[in-house]
Amino acid sequence: MLTVNPNEVQFFGAGLARPECVLTTRSGDLFVSDQRGGVSMITADGTTTFIEAKAHVDDFLPNGIALMPNRDVMIANLGSAGGVWRMTLEGDLTLHMSEVEGQTLPPVNFVGLDRRSWLWATFSTWQVPRDKAFVKGWADGFIVLDDGRGPRIVAEGIGYTNEALVDPSGQWLYVNETIAQRTIRFPILDDASLGPREVVAEYPPATFPDGLTFDAEGGVWIVSVASNRVVRVAADGDIQIVLEDADPNRLVEIVAAFEEGNFGRQEIDAGKARPLGNLSSIAFGGDDLKTVYLGSLYGTQLATFRSPIAGAEPVHWNF
Repeated sequence: MLTVNPNEVQFFGAGLARPECVLTTRSGDLFVSDQRGGVSMITADGTTTFIEAKAHVDDFLPNGIALMPNRDVMIANLGSAGGVWRMTLEGDLTLHMSEVEGQTLPPVNFVGLDRRSWLWATFSTWQVPRDKAFVKGWADGFIVLDDGRGPRIVAEGIGYTNEALVDPSGQWLYVNETIAQRTIRFPILDDASLGPREVVAEYPPATFPDGLTFDAEGGVWIVSVASNRVVRVAADGDIQIVLEDADPNRLVEIVAAFEEGNFGRQEIDAGKARPLGNLSSIAFGGDDLKTVYLGSLYGTQLATFRSPIAGAEPVHWNF
């Protein structure tokens, strides 16, 4: 069994502010979203540089990010202004997308790039504030695709859409449903529409999937807010909790609150009281793609550990 003791976890980088999303590259450079209004870049020796967006945007909260071939960064703005923004490493910021067919979009959770240079943006809910969607059974999340023909909604009725990534085969879009507590996937059809959804994994109580990535053996790895769990779903569907940093008594309270309809910000943020800081993102890096990096909502560094299983090369690996 693949298990990691929380005491084996090390930390990397310094001075990060809400490193919600982490991306790795072959060069060793890491890119991390930063709530101060930009991204942080961490070099292989741990040196951290914050790159602030020059343009002023009210309530700009970088959340999910995607790295482009020229190292511009696409930023999902989780702040009230919303929008997917493009930022150069000099800090120049431009709006890429904020509406679909004339309809203003709500705050953006995540934006991902695939090998066709398509952008997949996720929207957890239409509810304002978003906490109203922290209800078991609620499902008004959706996904927008920008494939160069104009952004359009390609999937709806999702139980709090979080990260969405195209798998290494390019044939499937994998999506984490945080409040539905599962990972699903959609086949990507020839006309760029999505086929019927399939359930990849339904997770045990207190697992609320946020970020995801893929390994070289066909497995899917997810991280959970609230419980600070790292979970691997093997190609045969077997689910294993690889790492957990949580108070067992607090988890019992969280599960009860969720089942009773009293689940709110206090519960979903419970992981911030622990060293792992409420896990939100996972990525494989290092020379052999066996170093796991974990982003979080409340950390000031990235957590990291070694895996016996290598990760699959992400789309931005050679950027």
